[in-house]
Amino acid sequence: MRAISLLLLLVSVSLNLSAADKVATPEALVAELYKAHDAEKSPFFQDKDRALVDRYFTKELADLMWKDIKASKGEVGAIDFDPLYNAQDTEIKNFVINPAKVDGGKATVVMNFTNFDKKTRITFKLAQQGDAWKISDIQYPEGHALLKLYKDAAAN
Repeated sequence: MRAISLLLLLVSVSLNLSAADKVATPEALVAELYKAHDAEKSPFFQDKDRALVDRYFTKELADLMWKDIKASKGEVGAIDFDPLYNAQDTEIKNFVINPAKVDGGKATVVMNFTNFDKKTRITFKLAQQGDAWKISDIQYPEGHALLKLYKDAAAN
């Protein structure tokens, strides 16, 4: 009986920990990604932890990112800019994560900020996978998008 109680306790703790790992809203996932990035724990440009990439991105985007990261071998890959700020250098002010527009299992989160006195808007496209939100693309003001940059690089 004691072994069964211990087993049930361990299963319960395990389920609670994995539930705590899930991000409840699209805005929260985007905010968590920026927080990790600014703490230098970003999934971008690192080749040690595939799970870190999978935490934030859909399988399609994560696969393309990981392939590019591994193929670039520490050199510049498909992207040569900071993908969260769409810039080489940053001096960020007026950072705002706008409320998500959710439509079924899809969501859009718009970021606004000023970088070196230039107002910038970045749009995150998200998809719900199971009970978690994942980023499926990041779209930039000039019309380019992260998913297309990685797809183009993979095709070459």
